[in-house]
Amino acid sequence: MPRILLVRHGEVDGAQLDAEGWWGPARDFSPLSAVGIEQAREAGRELRDSGARHIISSPMTRALQTACLIAAEAHLPLTAVEVDLREWLPDATLSWRTEEALAAVADFHLHGGEWPAGETRTWEPQSSVRRRAARALQRHGAPFIAVSHGMLIESLTGDAGIEHCGVRELNQLPALDAGPTFLPEPAT
Repeated sequence: MPRILLVRHGEVDGAQLDAEGWWGPARDFSPLSAVGIEQAREAGRELRDSGARHIISSPMTRALQTACLIAAEAHLPLTAVEVDLREWLPDATLSWRTEEALAAVADFHLHGGEWPAGETRTWEPQSSVRRRAARALQRHGAPFIAVSHGMLIESLTGDAGIEHCGVRELNQLPALDAGPTFLPEPAT
């Protein structure tokens, strides 16, 4: 498989959303901080000679802003916004607060990213993240850069704790299986 460079978004500035009391998926409107902007620009400069031909991105503000800054610095076109490159879902109710999301992350890691046998959780299993990410990446001609999120990159590489604007190379996608992709239940 041709080369894919996975990039985590830059550092986020959630101050305005914190001040206004935004929570759950509304947190995904957070832009990059000044540090995050510089991280993205530096990543773009470093990726200029990567051999990538284009960039794709998660639709979430932090990833899309990072992708735009990398594209400008690397002189590459941003060719697609892929919904399936979105962040891991910590709670299918779409009503989480920061503390609840952190607890979901801890439970996720405690159980190796998968629900315990015979149990369900409100968080998205790693197999679902991997499945949708692989599906999104297969739609594009490599070599390319994909800007996304830490949990998604972890699901593809096994590398936990990737730093902001960290780059991981992916030379082979996981095999696609017919399993389900985790989606939130509609509110009743």
